Amino acid sequence: MKKEYKYPKYSVLMSVYHKEKPEWLDYSIDSIMKQTVKCDEFVIVQDGPLTNELESVIEKYNNQYPKLFNIIKLEKNMGLGLALQEGIKHCKNEYIARMDSDDYSIPKRCEKLLNIFVDDDTYDCVGSFEAEFEDNIDNIISIHKVPETNKEIDKFMRRRCALLHPTVMFKKSAVIKAGNYQNVLLYEDYDLFMRMVCENHCKCYNIQESLYFIRINDDFFKRRGGIKYMKTVIKFKNIQRKKGYMSFKDFIISAGGQAVVCLMPNKIRKWFYLKFLR
Repeated sequence: MKKEYKYPKYSVLMSVYHKEKPEWLDYSIDSIMKQTVKCDEFVIVQDGPLTNELESVIEKYNNQYPKLFNIIKLEKNMGLGLALQEGIKHCKNEYIARMDSDDYSIPKRCEKLLNIFVDDDTYDCVGSFEAEFEDNIDNIISIHKVPETNKEIDKFMRRRCALLHPTVMFKKSAVIKAGNYQNVLLYEDYDLFMRMVCENHCKCYNIQESLYFIRINDDFFKRRGGIKYMKTVIKFKNIQRKKGYMSFKDFIISAGGQAVVCLMPNKIRKWFYLKFLR
């Protein structure tokens, strides 16, 4: 007999800025509207002024689903960390599902995430694998896999982020207790999850299947290379070492390995990511 679940209400949190493509935003929001367990609230943070085309997409859904959307407009672009920090404050529900503005969630994504919380409400954060695709979701390039159990996640976090940011659903109270999102360039998610897992010992779980499809292209890998990115990586991970979240050995392996990857030509870096880091 199939188990019957009584699901708690949940919010969806998304940040949008002016460089997003309207058709991708439309596709992303539509995938949330087609969830088998519907959200009770959809919080969209407009991170600075948007184009008319992006505004039109948001307005279309806001008109189609009266009272569902809570649109937070920031006067200027603040960056993802501060935008989500503000968005969290406006979410009315304890359970919050993250969603990026250019990706896709399978229809049962939120249902499956909620199932874990309903089965064991001591969990603070639940994520999943993500399928990486180019152009359309039928063209899957790779599957980004992450550890399953809380113990495995805790160990993995010391060297690489064990929670895939846009795939997660977390408890608002756990995020606030850990200090909410901070303005940490390129590492807003890893920084938050390090505080949640390594400092507050939040209980986490990753469903071992792809519930989320993330859009990638050559620029995706190009952004993860170069001297500037390498310096950001080393600085961030050294801060985690000083906080005691990483041992010196973990820091050398993690930061050193990623520094080498940053210096690779983009084609080789893409091959390395897809071959060894997925």
